[in-house]
Amino acid sequence: MDIAEKITALRSFYRQEGRVPSYAEMAELFGYRSKNAVYHPINKLIEMNYLTRSNAGRIGFTSKITGGIPLLGSIQAGFPSPAEEELLDTISIDELLISRPEATYMLTVSGDSMIDAGIHPNDMVLVEKGRVPKQNDIVIAQVDGEWTMKYFGKDQQGIYLDPANSAYTRIRPERSLTIGGVVKAVIRKYA
Repeated sequence: MDIAEKITALRSFYRQEGRVPSYAEMAELFGYRSKNAVYHPINKLIEMNYLTRSNAGRIGFTSKITGGIPLLGSIQAGFPSPAEEELLDTISIDELLISRPEATYMLTVSGDSMIDAGIHPNDMVLVEKGRVPKQNDIVIAQVDGEWTMKYFGKDQQGIYLDPANSAYTRIRPERSLTIGGVVKAVIRKYA
């Protein structure tokens, strides 16, 4: 099995299982009898930027395996301008938006309290937990036992949560406040 066939086998495994195979599974995929035999091909695939190896020795896929989206250039949002399509790069949405996968989750938005921030019902928000929120970060917070998404703020009176819709009012925690994470991205499907 040549390197191209190994890459195809890894892509197929990822599409079916949604994860990186173990060393034993890689040995089986590559047609080897011993899992020790996969070390050389793994190193070659790391060199070719198909795989990564963490400091702890864990193997990961790059967007060359998981699939990326072509970045074709930029688009003028003001007055129209001539542009030619050219492939600038291939971008993995995961790599672009997620810096800490183990601390990242998504939520579907319900309600309209953040509509003036461009966050609408049925949008999805990408949230990173464990970050300390800064002034005006959009946060997921549990306030007095109820979960909400609002702008985070602090003043002389303490912490407050502001909506992005004038139909709603500022919230100040009376008993408890837990920050569940900071919103990193909003995802909306149009079709």
